Amino acid sequence: MVPVIYGCEGLTPTPEEINFYSKAQPLGFILFERNCQSPAQVKALIKQLKACVSHANVPILIDQEGGRVVRLKPPHWLPRPAAKTFTSAQAVYENAISMAYELAELGITVDCAPCADLLIEGADDIIGDRAFSADPNVVTEFSIAMLKGLEGGGIIPVIKHMPGHGRAPVDSHEELPVVETDLATLRATDFLPFKALASASKLAWGMTAHVIYSDIDPVNVATQSKDIINTIIRTEIGFSGFLVSDCLTMKALTGTFEEKARKSMQAGCDALLMCKGTVAEFESVAHGSCRSSDRNF
Repeated sequence: MVPVIYGCEGLTPTPEEINFYSKAQPLGFILFERNCQSPAQVKALIKQLKACVSHANVPILIDQEGGRVVRLKPPHWLPRPAAKTFTSAQAVYENAISMAYELAELGITVDCAPCADLLIEGADDIIGDRAFSADPNVVTEFSIAMLKGLEGGGIIPVIKHMPGHGRAPVDSHEELPVVETDLATLRATDFLPFKALASASKLAWGMTAHVIYSDIDPVNVATQSKDIINTIIRTEIGFSGFLVSDCLTMKALTGTFEEKARKSMQAGCDALLMCKGTVAEFESVAHGSCRSSDRNF
């Protein structure tokens, strides 16, 4: 088994994808809007994907936050508001548990939420209304409510983007964000929701940010920084759960897909996200993710 979570191209996996998944035996799969047409189709797709691998308890992920980031949309699924629009933790909880029931009914087991980043004035809008607030205390309260709602409905939450993406001056999907805020300020603001969430759940996963924090590691994004993963995420924030990278296709990362995968695993990620790509690119990520260099796919 390779510690990678892969996406697929469409409403059903292609023969080439099935062949690759069967050989590589990925940890799990992630769904996007391109994969979700109707409840019956999503259930069938999940069954097809899980049939490719021999291990049990295959995680099936989705990004279902609300607002701009929703993969399941009306008319088959309920509309989900953006994080910024919520005014109470109770409303966040009720929305999250309702959403969890929708996901669980389809066979989805992991939701890449809550987004515990801060809403920072002047930063790139890639987080924007995906954040609950600019106030760390509000973000903490509402993120915990979402986490508890998802868990209450049988879904594993993914706390993102550690240790904080809210200050990114550019979109990490397109460019490399460099946050120059000093460590003392990050500790007093951005890190606080993640510290609270780390102690609020033993089930939740975490997701790293493709962001450079120049006062901690001026060279490597968090995803590929041993200092940030070990010193900040694992020790200072206290997150001891399963840590997955953000998607390796994002342009904040450089190098070949094999290099991206290897650097991320060596830094301390437990698994990698590869949301789209060719089978050749999937293979490169599989090779880079392996602890041993002698496995063939």
